[in-house]
Amino acid sequence: MQRLYHREGAGRPPRVRWALEEVNATYEFVHMSSEEGRGEEHAKRHPLGRVPVLETDEGLLFESAGLCLHVADSYPGAELIPAPGTFERAQVYQWAFFAMTELEPKLIRTYLARRGDDDSALAKEERRLAKAGEAVGNALDGMEYLVGGRFTIADVVVGGVLESARSYKLLPDLPELQAYLGRLDQRPAKQRAYAGLAL
Repeated sequence: MQRLYHREGAGRPPRVRWALEEVNATYEFVHMSSEEGRGEEHAKRHPLGRVPVLETDEGLLFESAGLCLHVADSYPGAELIPAPGTFERAQVYQWAFFAMTELEPKLIRTYLARRGDDDSALAKEERRLAKAGEAVGNALDGMEYLVGGRFTIADVVVGGVLESARSYKLLPDLPELQAYLGRLDQRPAKQRAYAGLAL
């Protein structure tokens, strides 16, 4: 039995839950309180005490994008990831890493700047976030999804970051992103993954 550990208010575990739902995996979703997430027991699961953590029969795994890629690899019948060595496989890696190294950090910095009192710093971070959002929007020009015109695990990772941006009211005001999230919202697996969660 797999267990996916989540802490209340965390935005990354639902992405992994979404991936698990897409492949119809059997798993337990462990929803910890903030106190439990900071406790000694969870510190044994993650070296920094963070979430998500996926507990498997073979051991513990962490890092949301890595977990999503692992889920896609583990359930090839779901066809969430192209074959190794293909250009489309490389594109999946590209967008998964882009989401975590470009899009999400800019989202976090914009969120933190909004909590401060420096309007020029906030404007600067908003421009950076908008530019990263534009990169996704441009890739979607004429396409429903990011890789090969079909839904892949890249859409789970990127879509998960964009979902967090929307929940914090920081989603760049781009019609391509709005339409993209609208398509992703229609997926039953996403609906199940995010049901009842406050990000």
